[in-house]
Amino acid sequence: MSGRVLVVEDEKLIRWNIVEKLHSMGFLTEEAGSVNEAKNIISKRALDIAIVDLRLPDGDGMDILKEIVSKQPGIPVLIITAYSSISNAVEAMKNGAFDYVSKPFEMDELIMRVQRAIEQSHLRNSFQIGLQQSKRIFNLEHIIGESSRIKEAKKLLKSVAESPSTTILLLGESGSGKDLAARVIHYESERAPYPFMNITCTALPESLLESELFGYEAGSFTGADRLKKGLFEIANRGTVFMDEIGDMPLSIQAKVLRILDEKTFKRIGGSVDIQVDVRVIAATNKNLEEMVKNGTFREDLFYRLNVIPIEIPPLRERAEDIPLLAEHFLNLFNKEFRRERKGFTPEAIRKLLSYHWPGNVRELRNVIERAVLLGKEDFIHEDEIILGRASLARGRSFSGAELFLLPPGGCSLEEVEKSLVKQALERTNWNLTRAGALLNISRDQVRYKIEKYGLKPSANQDFTDHNA
Repeated sequence: MSGRVLVVEDEKLIRWNIVEKLHSMGFLTEEAGSVNEAKNIISKRALDIAIVDLRLPDGDGMDILKEIVSKQPGIPVLIITAYSSISNAVEAMKNGAFDYVSKPFEMDELIMRVQRAIEQSHLRNSFQIGLQQSKRIFNLEHIIGESSRIKEAKKLLKSVAESPSTTILLLGESGSGKDLAARVIHYESERAPYPFMNITCTALPESLLESELFGYEAGSFTGADRLKKGLFEIANRGTVFMDEIGDMPLSIQAKVLRILDEKTFKRIGGSVDIQVDVRVIAATNKNLEEMVKNGTFREDLFYRLNVIPIEIPPLRERAEDIPLLAEHFLNLFNKEFRRERKGFTPEAIRKLLSYHWPGNVRELRNVIERAVLLGKEDFIHEDEIILGRASLARGRSFSGAELFLLPPGGCSLEEVEKSLVKQALERTNWNLTRAGALLNISRDQVRYKIEKYGLKPSANQDFTDHNA
């Protein structure tokens, strides 16, 4: 433990005991015996926690609490009060105090509450840092483009993010940026401080998809040895993003419809309705209206989702954005790979503009990543822009027989898959998005295979479960 603690207590012996104990634990301390002394320290020193007696010679500890809340917001304040003044301590907590302890108190009890306050403060600070980073990454400015189509889409995204609407449908081809659009909606909204949970509906078998979405009660089926909360429950007050919802089984579609209509659901094996407040963002690259006609998608769910449809245009329909996107990815990968490539030759730009981009922004990103990583000159040349099937094979064509040879004695298909997944994870330093790109599967499918095969990162690695 470490940090700077302000101890405000007019009884010198009690203050001395607290300070000595804090010193022995590695804390730095500031001491005050009055309101004025405490306010002087608060104005000059950055604190990590304050321990404040409510009764002081020249005033009330509540004045110190107000000073801290005003000048150093977020600092936990631990109130010391006489047993007869518990009501005052409760009032202090309503005004921002973290906790209180009543006199006479055991030193171990006080220190335990100090440790708890410090830990929660660190967690809160870490969360705020993470939230601010997400807001910087997933905002409207990071949807690159000046074309009329993308400007129209950005205007709609901003409107729905600021609206109270809880159901949004994103339409667009694979790789066009629906995942980014969903995150922008979340982090540009009032729901940003709450969870953003995403799942790809094709990534898991039907039974696992249901348990991921709704959770299950302990003992509800073989292997359910504990209660598991589903994504809808975890994301309460936040957002659930369901990608490729057109591939969701009909049986689960009915349960999703109930959440949209009633804001309630039951865990698998449960009998109690669970109330949630979530914004549901669904995305698909399929024609849901045709699926409704064919009977593969519920009509009532389609109309419930289709309240605010937003189309993310394919890259070929906003070709004027290609140079801007290419420059953006160049800067991104220069930073990631510590390269200093300065731009593109005119021939390289013409080649980018002449291509039809069936893989959309995701394909463009991959092409620029390869060019930045493998090229050596200042400017990216035309021959470094590898497009189409050639880009997938990294510049040469392989047949299946050239890539994998079946041993004479046969082999375990699961072991081959496990080995390939492990290689992809290690090559990308356990970045699930990039590992999935190497294997041509989604993040959720990579996560499922990690659990299936019990794969774990080495001590110097960790999951990176986002688009990076």
